[in-house]
Amino acid sequence: MDVVTAAQMQEMDRCTIETFGIPGRVLMENAGRGATRLFIDRLYANGRPGRVGIAAGRGNNGGDGFVVARYLAQRGIQTTVYLLTSAATLKGDAAANFNLLKDSGVPVVEIRDESAFASKKTEMLLEDYWIDAIFGTGLNSDVRGFYHSVIAFLNEVSVPVFSIDIPSGLNADTGHPCGICIQAAATATFAAVKIGLVLYPGAGHCGAIDVVDIGIPPGMAKHADVRQHLITADHVRTIIGNRPLDIHKGKTGHALVVAGATGKTGAAAMTTTSVLRAGAGLVTLGIPESLNSILEQQVIEAMTLPLPDQGTGQLLEEAFDIIVGAAATKQAMAIGPGLGTAAHTRNLVSRIIRETDIPLVIDADGLNNLAGHLGWLKGRQGATVLTPHPGEMARLLGLSVARIQQDRIQAARTLAMQSNVYVVLKGARTVVAAPSGEIWVNPTGNPGMASGGMGDILTGLICGFLSQGIGAEEACHAGVFIHGLAADRIAAESSWGYLATEVMAAVPKAIHYVLHQPPPPLYETAPL
Repeated sequence: MDVVTAAQMQEMDRCTIETFGIPGRVLMENAGRGATRLFIDRLYANGRPGRVGIAAGRGNNGGDGFVVARYLAQRGIQTTVYLLTSAATLKGDAAANFNLLKDSGVPVVEIRDESAFASKKTEMLLEDYWIDAIFGTGLNSDVRGFYHSVIAFLNEVSVPVFSIDIPSGLNADTGHPCGICIQAAATATFAAVKIGLVLYPGAGHCGAIDVVDIGIPPGMAKHADVRQHLITADHVRTIIGNRPLDIHKGKTGHALVVAGATGKTGAAAMTTTSVLRAGAGLVTLGIPESLNSILEQQVIEAMTLPLPDQGTGQLLEEAFDIIVGAAATKQAMAIGPGLGTAAHTRNLVSRIIRETDIPLVIDADGLNNLAGHLGWLKGRQGATVLTPHPGEMARLLGLSVARIQQDRIQAARTLAMQSNVYVVLKGARTVVAAPSGEIWVNPTGNPGMASGGMGDILTGLICGFLSQGIGAEEACHAGVFIHGLAADRIAAESSWGYLATEVMAAVPKAIHYVLHQPPPPLYETAPL
């Protein structure tokens, strides 16, 4: 499923109007009619009958609200439009639909400033439902003046709020509130899901989201160069597919994991076993030789490769030739979990990145060793996947964590395109970025995953899919979706407190679920 920026949505609208000749007035009518139906289905029909207030701004979002007011009035629902501007400021399609309210019997209350708003608060408290039609997707600066007061008021009233297209105050591209943002019980968005509705914190402001088909022709997303997508179960099912009945372990891939140091053998073990949980036929764990006896007891389904450490419990650069020899018969390699950042280990990581062409997943201490040395990635022939959390991403790009989190998509896209790598920026709604600039957002996962070891599981899953011959980008999509889905299935019974190893154990059932009983889509398109 495509997700769009505000500019891309505007281009889709423009092209529909100018190239296909569908008037903007028709699109607005379709939008308002669809939003009305969803408001009634989502909120009104499930609650008690009552009065509806519509807070409307001066732009097209307000125009959509005027259309909704007409349709609600036709159904006999008592509706009042609170116009947060002077009617004289309305233009175009919004003005045309505002004028139609006169014949619909919908009362309009003009609120032009803070004092007018203060005088109407008592009346506004009588509404049983609110429809938010204040700001649309074009907002990109902080909400100020009495608009701020109105949004704060709507967030404080104890009645459901239904947002039209996007909760007012939300940045459609980043998912961050512009100072303040409506907290909606449900949202009807038009034509396509906006990025800000998918990413947190925006996703937490929207309530249930439905997409309204407003009549934009197929192919408009391609015309607008939309390069953001939502990972779905259908998409993952096409990636992993069903296996032939006569397949054997020699045909399902052999991965190499280079990980672990004293005190961090668990990370190596979890990554290694997760490779097998993804369906790889074989996996070999390269581990400091002094820790080999410990790991052999933890990863009984895997093979181990003792590597030189001179009794330090940390890998030395001397291990490079052994690793290269082992990699020659493998289809993918993961490096970094629990590895450490000593100078000799950093030199080993550098050589593996620069001097091998095997598809490579770099995580944890692999990323910490890479920070400040992105030049190591230049010229790699094999696919490279980086799996940073926001702190590791900040170190890689030399930015603050706050800057990374302010625009996760841009951060991931920048690193992917500049370094010719695939980036999996972990966190709520993990972002996958490809060197081409394509972005995929993962909808699975939950707060219970905020515990140690979850990243090690993900690294193993991606490496496991890579080793089976799945392309790097698709391996990332499958890895993050199934990782989150396995946790979601556990969270259905245990909100948090479950362990990374329990998520790892749930992966096979999550894969089965995708193949045979996929979860419903996160967002569904309502027909015209």
